[in-house]
Amino acid sequence: MLLEGIETLLVLAQEGTMSKAGSRLYLSQSAVSKRIAKLEQRIGKKLIEPDGRRIKLTADALQLIAAVEPGFKALKGQIFDQLDVNDRTVIHIACSETLVAGYLAPVMGDYIQQDPFLAISTHHTPIIVERVQSGDAAVGFCAGHLPPQHGLAVIHLFDEPFSVVSRQALDQQPSQLLVNDLKNPANANQVSSLQKAGIAPYMEMDSYTAAAQLGLGGVAPALVPISIVKTLKIAPHHCHHFPFMDELTRPVQLCYRSNSLQSSRTRQLIETIAGSVQLTV
Repeated sequence: MLLEGIETLLVLAQEGTMSKAGSRLYLSQSAVSKRIAKLEQRIGKKLIEPDGRRIKLTADALQLIAAVEPGFKALKGQIFDQLDVNDRTVIHIACSETLVAGYLAPVMGDYIQQDPFLAISTHHTPIIVERVQSGDAAVGFCAGHLPPQHGLAVIHLFDEPFSVVSRQALDQQPSQLLVNDLKNPANANQVSSLQKAGIAPYMEMDSYTAAAQLGLGGVAPALVPISIVKTLKIAPHHCHHFPFMDELTRPVQLCYRSNSLQSSRTRQLIETIAGSVQLTV
């Protein structure tokens, strides 16, 4: 029960609301609230306070998270390594939304007919890495740069290029671009590339699909990966390339705990995803 409370607090700290934490944990909002209340009762400290529609962590909560988070994740990962993956064990795959749409979806329809015990969820890259580290996902399929010292095995598949999507024709490099969240560490390399090119972020989206649609709608040109161009079937005359983009790519990679390869099902899944992606690029 104590571990459940700690896990719930850690997820709540990331998501900011009871409802979002519940979605991550597959719990109702009331169940999340009860877990936090029991944890508060157990340790004798107030951990959260209401802050409009969100929650605010108390100083005691922040201190508790700093003390237990690294060890808790390591413990969950070690427990995951001991699990026996049989024919009916659900294998969780944590993925980037754009990679699901652009590269994973075409192969999974046939694959899941052979192995129906799979579950796919979409997250940003830092969360994907955390889920694999903790064993909440067996395989991570992510785009962008991984955090340092992540401790995972990684298969680099390819470097995905970008395109500038615009409703209007562009005769020269734009001075502003719609971009994806530049506070996301996975996108850190974009910041320096844009600065060197003298381009200012106009708006920061949480979704490349949203950025592309706004670009097509005429709000401003949008910087989006090629997987979005393919998925949305954006016509070539809306896609532009400029010199600063020659070195602007994002690595696409699979990550997993090394012991995961002991499972033939997990190993086959990793090999299938890697093989199908590399055939399409």
